[in-house]
Amino acid sequence: MSSRPPLLSAFRFALLPLALTTAVLASSVFAAPGPLTLWYRTPGEASVTNGLPVGNGRLGALVAGTVATDQLAVSEQTVWSGGPFDFDNPAALTTLPEVRRLLFAGDYARAHSLIGRNLVCKWDLADRRNFGSYQVLAFLDLAFDAHTAEPADYRRELDLATATVRVSYRLGDTTFTREVFASAPDQILAVRLSADRPGALSLLASLSRPREPDAVADAKTIATRTDTPRLAAEGTDGHSLRVRLNRNAEPDGLRLVARLRAVPSGGTITATDAGLRIEKADSVILYVDGATDFRGRDPEADTAARLAAALVKPFPKLQADQVADHRKLFDRVALDLGSSPVSALPIPERLAAVKAGQPDPALAALYFQFGRYLLISSSRPGGLPANLQGLWVDNLRPPWQSDYHTNINIQMNYWLAQTTNLAECAEPLADFIDTLVEPGSRTARVHYDTPGWTVHAMTNVWGYTSPGSSAHWGLFPMAGPWLAQHLFEHHDFAASPDPAFLRRHWPALRGAAEFILGWLVEDPATGKLVSGPSNSPENRFTAPDGTATSFCMGPSMDQQIADDFLGRFVAAAALVGQDADLAARAASARARLRATGIGSDGRLMEWAGEFKENDPAHRHVSHLFALHPGRAITPGGTPELARAARLTLEGRGDGGTGWSLAWKVNFWARLRDGDRAHALLLNLFNPVSARTTSMRHGGGSYPNLFCAHPPMQIDGNFGGAAGIAEMLLQSHETLPVSQVSSLRPQVSSSAPQVSGLSSQVSASAPQVSALSPQAFILDLLPALPSAWPTGAVKGLRARGGFLVDIEWRDGRLVRATLTSTTGQACRVRYRDTTVDLKLAPGASHIFTPTSTP
Repeated sequence: MSSRPPLLSAFRFALLPLALTTAVLASSVFAAPGPLTLWYRTPGEASVTNGLPVGNGRLGALVAGTVATDQLAVSEQTVWSGGPFDFDNPAALTTLPEVRRLLFAGDYARAHSLIGRNLVCKWDLADRRNFGSYQVLAFLDLAFDAHTAEPADYRRELDLATATVRVSYRLGDTTFTREVFASAPDQILAVRLSADRPGALSLLASLSRPREPDAVADAKTIATRTDTPRLAAEGTDGHSLRVRLNRNAEPDGLRLVARLRAVPSGGTITATDAGLRIEKADSVILYVDGATDFRGRDPEADTAARLAAALVKPFPKLQADQVADHRKLFDRVALDLGSSPVSALPIPERLAAVKAGQPDPALAALYFQFGRYLLISSSRPGGLPANLQGLWVDNLRPPWQSDYHTNINIQMNYWLAQTTNLAECAEPLADFIDTLVEPGSRTARVHYDTPGWTVHAMTNVWGYTSPGSSAHWGLFPMAGPWLAQHLFEHHDFAASPDPAFLRRHWPALRGAAEFILGWLVEDPATGKLVSGPSNSPENRFTAPDGTATSFCMGPSMDQQIADDFLGRFVAAAALVGQDADLAARAASARARLRATGIGSDGRLMEWAGEFKENDPAHRHVSHLFALHPGRAITPGGTPELARAARLTLEGRGDGGTGWSLAWKVNFWARLRDGDRAHALLLNLFNPVSARTTSMRHGGGSYPNLFCAHPPMQIDGNFGGAAGIAEMLLQSHETLPVSQVSSLRPQVSSSAPQVSGLSSQVSASAPQVSALSPQAFILDLLPALPSAWPTGAVKGLRARGGFLVDIEWRDGRLVRATLTSTTGQACRVRYRDTTVDLKLAPGASHIFTPTSTP
């Protein structure tokens, strides 16, 4: 292996904490703000716009850090109201042929009316309750005695490197400190309260939860309903909360159990139904756990066992295990973009400074690592995927039920997983896709009489796959193939070329291909295959007959998804040795797809025709799927389409909601325009008040750096981090492996060298559709902005199973170290220079501009 570049070595030394002893871990000493710290001079709120998040993938909390009475909003990923319910609508199938006929004939008015009435789910108020909502597990309430004075030296921080929130303040001559973390190894939430004066801690610690806000007859009825939380003392040091969640307005949903245990050092503790009364303690450790009976689990036994195990484990060991587990994932990638004087300020002041035009490249690096932190904290193997708010919620009715929106949002949640070296964190998405196959197959049959499976614009943990209640946003049948694209991505990045992952998820992949082939129909005017009826997510146009509508045959996004998926399915079928006949049909259908057109204004067409846009600056830019996250449009391979994509983005503008800004960062990175991508990133940093919940305000970042749609949606955090990675490294383009197959594997590469073929400027356009036997092109610094002239990144992942470290200075590459985990061939590209490599598994190659002829 090669030695680490000097700049990156120095950066890593400064960035990562020194090896911490358990004594130091258990202490509450604040260090100076580092590059991986979000810090504040004032308390926050237990809200998704202000609280600081911790999480272990299953259990999490938002930490407010208020002084006299603190409240932590605790979340657990299975806390969902509602339940399984049949939302499929048989009227859709009887209407479908007529709708298609009308759309092909140009009668948009009648088609629009039929679609709005029939190509939707069965949905009324009771059905909405069955769909359910993600909800807060409970609140951990802390009421401190004698904390009424104004605190001095207040500080609140989230340390991304240790996944710990710390709060410190002074009252009189006593300094109080709190530490909060969520342990993945021990699956509990831990809160350590301490003071530097003996006996200074007196407080009431308790659990609470609001009940469902449905109206009931009287107070007596409320008291007897099982959806009214039941609080109880448990032994001498425990407090518990139990509730039955609602389903169809009745409390017959999931059973929820939350438990609190306290271990004081010094002083006394008394347990009552109101909570745990702690008097004159030196310090207190609180342990919280919660669970439901989702998928047959026993929340009583599970929470009791986890808390019992945590209580017998020394706290320094518990905390050290938590930090070590977190850092196994987090420390894989380091990023240094430089800093400025404002980089040492608290987050709200940094956001304000950037908006005022002051440079802060370290904020981009922090935002990148914050996105990785959030994925580690909200999505771990064996659990559910991150939802619209990741893991964190602060009430019973979050926006859009905090569900899984499948017309971009859950997909965006996982764009960073592979590139930023967190492949394990994407496993919940792959497993979740598998759970949609059975209900989605029923929806495909009932609504469209097609084989395979589908999902539309949203889903939940209960397997909802029907269209939405409004076809304008809810009729999006190609969401399933878009989701399944992530399975191909996982294989492309995998550290092993073994197709076992594809075989494990083959029913989902096969079913998505079957659905596309059954859903496509021939356009009688052209003979081409088109999807439809469908929308371009959430957007509208005015048809030639004057109808304001969302529906046509063959919207560009649908066509691009079909092209991408079918091409990759053909290659995957050959790789796994299955479904050759289906793959042949897929290849034939792909060749007949109607291509995305370029309008008279030079922009890509969003719909079947060159229709009038009702909202030219719409937040969705769905017809650029082929640019990102697809791979069919590239500046080098399809320059005309790339120019049309650029004009499309110019027309949409640089505004939008938070996640829309994040998507545009990725678009501009794919167009190799680093400065424009950086401008969109700065827009994503636009400070938004914690009280702002209306999307009319425009997107940006809340005080806790959560993405402001508004309201809060975590997809923008993940999409923004993915965009930063795309600016530094891309690997979506491919070329036939035969062009590099003559290379002999390099066993080692201790000195810079070029193997096999001479460096060259590629004369042929890259290929874009297949898995193996394609070789990926690793594009170094494809969209480096002038705002980051010097920097270094370590540990990014590229397709083909490569780890990549890059160092640059004065806007030019200094060196890149590429390590192969699979032995696959690749082409490395920096500007106009390319070199072809085939490294043995585990071998590295140092690429420098000066080492290449």
